[in-house]
Amino acid sequence: MRVHVTDAKPGDRLKSDTYNGHGVPVMIQGTELQHDDISKLIMHGVDYIDIDAGSASIPAGFAPDVPASPESLKRAVPLIEQTISGFESMFLEASSTGKFDEYRVDELFGPLVSELARQKDVVSLLLIMERGDHYTYNHSLQVGILSYYIATWLGYTEEEAYAAGKAGYLHDIGKSMIPDEILNKPGKLTPEEFHEMKKHSLYGYDIIRNSTSDEISAIVALQHHEREDGSGYPHGLFKEEIHPFASITAVADVYSAMISNRVYQTKQELLTVLRELHSMSFGHLNPETTQVFIRHMLPNFINKQVLLTTGQTGTIILNNPVDYFRPLVRINDDVYIDLSRERHVSIDEIYLES
Repeated sequence: MRVHVTDAKPGDRLKSDTYNGHGVPVMIQGTELQHDDISKLIMHGVDYIDIDAGSASIPAGFAPDVPASPESLKRAVPLIEQTISGFESMFLEASSTGKFDEYRVDELFGPLVSELARQKDVVSLLLIMERGDHYTYNHSLQVGILSYYIATWLGYTEEEAYAAGKAGYLHDIGKSMIPDEILNKPGKLTPEEFHEMKKHSLYGYDIIRNSTSDEISAIVALQHHEREDGSGYPHGLFKEEIHPFASITAVADVYSAMISNRVYQTKQELLTVLRELHSMSFGHLNPETTQVFIRHMLPNFINKQVLLTTGQTGTIILNNPVDYFRPLVRINDDVYIDLSRERHVSIDEIYLES
């Protein structure tokens, strides 16, 4: 089977000897390609190779999903905007009355989840959600969406995944009780202000219990800042004491917060944040949940447009199985940058092609 070298995957086996444009042998028949081999072929200007049909053995997490079509994403946009707007209404209602309409949650989140079940490109969904300009509302929906996906990736049933997503959607409802001058303060909080901010998990538990019979969402609101090593709040719980859905929401919450613009912090690039999550999985965040999230997110970056720190723009064409967070980027038809080797170059921004 003849394929372009950029479509080759680790595990593919060469069907014949491969030569560069000058007739110089580059790789012999039978070579089972690894990332370095594919990079070598590209650097030698090899365009097409012959591989054994059915020989590919792609490691889990490196096979790209079918990219989201523009039409598919367009279907999701109005549902996303509606669900963000609906959360704003519930947030303001909770702020003034201490509760919200429990039926409104399912009216908003249910139709969106039905659409999410058809969406596979989670990175594209996150990128189109960058348009939101109110952090708290946009963040709450991002966490709900990511919690739903993480639960499905962990093998929970559709009903359970919906419950996890709904809990993620409501996890920050307690911030409705935090004074606006603290919630939207552009600078660093004082110790007294931070102490008050941390109460949002307690407030969230009370608001949800006053509004619904959904105890799981209430527990997730209470525990989403707990950490595996007992360093979290409000109760300093350890791993076995934290509800599994709270562990899911914790991962989604940290990721969403770090990739978003906030009044006191500029957003970080999506792949860089995955690397930071990986580090946090050793003691702070649940390791299984975090690694499942990373493994399923990585393929979504294939074919995404990037701006590099050099000012060049390009396309991610291959994940690096040795250094997951520094992929191979194609700048144009004959220029490739292997970020695992070019350590002085990094991705500055990932974006959807307009």
